[in-house]
Amino acid sequence: MNTAMDNLIALLSVAGILLAVTFPSLLGIAHDRRVDRQIRTAHRIMTSSPRR
Repeated sequence: MNTAMDNLIALLSVAGILLAVTFPSLLGIAHDRRVDRQIRTAHRIMTSSPRR
């Protein structure tokens, strides 16, 4: 029983470290995609409206 609990703690520790390492980069990717979408929308609006 003790070995199973040790294995579970080790697995959760590795999963927590992996999450802590990858989470900031996933947030950055999501932010970049949102900014790209906003730029595409602004470009589409600028090119579709007639100039004065």
